[in-house]
Amino acid sequence: MTLYDLIVSRRTIRQFKPDSVSKEVLKKLVNVARLAPSGANLQPLEFIVVDDEEIRKQIFACLRWAAYVAPEGDPKSGHEPVAYMVNLVNTKIRDRGFERDIGAAVENMILAALEEDIGSCWVDTIDRSKVQEILNIPEEYKIDSILALGYTDEKPILEEMKESVKYWKDIEGKLHVPKRKLEDVIHFNKF
Repeated sequence: MTLYDLIVSRRTIRQFKPDSVSKEVLKKLVNVARLAPSGANLQPLEFIVVDDEEIRKQIFACLRWAAYVAPEGDPKSGHEPVAYMVNLVNTKIRDRGFERDIGAAVENMILAALEEDIGSCWVDTIDRSKVQEILNIPEEYKIDSILALGYTDEKPILEEMKESVKYWKDIEGKLHVPKRKLEDVIHFNKF
């Protein structure tokens, strides 16, 4: 599969198989994240890899999932993520303007994971104070987001956006994800 095909096929996953992801693959994901572009090359990002079952359960309880289809969009029992990347910003290095760094790093992880047939869900709705406590994260680190990971146990369906951006589940429980048409978002030379 080409990189273009990989990117076009990417969908957010919220139902995972119980198969663990190897530490080797998890290290590979952090490696592609650390090599992402960073404003002024300051490199303020650090990552906590969570693959311990007990800690995963604690982190899972701190996350909120697919708001448009909650609670049906939440990972079902036995289909929870098998690993998390907790994406941190060292505020002693940079306390603002790091959002592009995070976006580039997380997208690198998402695509590298997908190449390994690992699905992901980038989560921003987090009980940050509780996660900070669970993982013993020092005060000078900001939790930006968490990337939930695991082998895919669903296949969301891409469809043309008609009236709403809201994703939805059909009667069979399949997730449908509307996207704007290319011709609606592309402009050559002038608007």
